[in-house]
Amino acid sequence: METKNIVIVGVGGQGSLLACNLMGRALLIEGYDAKVSEVHGMSQRGGSVVTYVRYGEKVNSPIVDKGQAELLVSFELLEAARWLDLLAPGGTVVTNTQQINPMPVIIGAAEYPSNLVEKMEETGAIVYAIDALSLAEKAGSTKAVNIVMMGKLSKYFPFSNETWQKALEDVVPPKLLEINKKAFELGASA
Repeated sequence: METKNIVIVGVGGQGSLLACNLMGRALLIEGYDAKVSEVHGMSQRGGSVVTYVRYGEKVNSPIVDKGQAELLVSFELLEAARWLDLLAPGGTVVTNTQQINPMPVIIGAAEYPSNLVEKMEETGAIVYAIDALSLAEKAGSTKAVNIVMMGKLSKYFPFSNETWQKALEDVVPPKLLEINKKAFELGASA
């Protein structure tokens, strides 16, 4: 099997590192060689965060280069557009519709771009946009956006529900497990 590439992006504090670990754990449970790379960026200050997941029979490097990702998963709409150059031609973007204003927008030096889904589709990308924030609220915590998005992402893999549940149990703290399981289910059915 050739190596496959996933890029997970968001804003600091959205839990992209936990999501990346969940994906990596599910891949290992399924018997793949998987490499995860955490690139923190300005994660502590609400800045852009990008993580890479590569999997296959044998993976030598965790880094995804421009134009290599089959899947780009974004927890915030502008971050999907910002990292679109990592997507392979004909690749798929799975994005949350939530908009978190970056500092230039907050201070009035710029405006949040409009029509981002349409602009991404114009590049040839296949784009699925969901309101993960509403689903996370329904699950019991706005902080579960990351797990809602991973639930949506799970539909792109032929893994059993048991694989995903085991991966959740392995990476999510026990006191938060039930909310995250519900968030995952809501994302999977979105």
